[in-house]
Amino acid sequence: MKRKLFAALLAVLMTLSLAACAKEAADPPPPAEPSSQAGEESASQSGEPGETAGILSSFAAADLEGNQVTQAVFEGHKVTMVNVWATFCGPCLGEMPELGELHNEYADQGFQILGIVTDTLAQDGSVSQTQVDLAKEIAQETGAGYTHLLPSEDLVACLLWQIDSVPTTIFVDETGALIGKGYLGARSKDAWKEIIEEKLAEAGGEEGSQG
Repeated sequence: MKRKLFAALLAVLMTLSLAACAKEAADPPPPAEPSSQAGEESASQSGEPGETAGILSSFAAADLEGNQVTQAVFEGHKVTMVNVWATFCGPCLGEMPELGELHNEYADQGFQILGIVTDTLAQDGSVSQTQVDLAKEIAQETGAGYTHLLPSEDLVACLLWQIDSVPTTIFVDETGALIGKGYLGARSKDAWKEIIEEKLAEAGGEEGSQG
């Protein structure tokens, strides 16, 4: 039953993402909160999952290599940029070379990028190896050498169900709590640098400004 629900949610997610990506290439929508309540409350207190507990405070998913990844991936990083993308999305692929550069350039400041590639599962929720191989090839060719996750039941339940277009990007702290708002659409490297530095300053201020 759970698997059926997961497959249904995933099918809706991919349908909406495809339509939105096509529209977005011509007219990118303005930044928006992936979750209205989580965006305001998650960083301040612990409570309901996906809301006050942090949007990604508890999850498990596989990466493109089949390795298991959990919320522990955020530990030791003041800010993680979570970029939700799809292999069919031109704007997603267009910004990935510069995202790879940003991941490396800000690594010594406690920053990392984590990708979630939405179209790597079949309609029944099983992994599509063809799509996984395509995603690997894209990541390699664009230089986006950071970790990319496959959709899982946990990721759909806590984040992906809220997303209706790609690319969508959010920022989280070491606990998986949302930092500020979400961003729809691709951006230039300079635009992302400005946002990243703002998030790092925000996170640094909250924990007493560590290097």
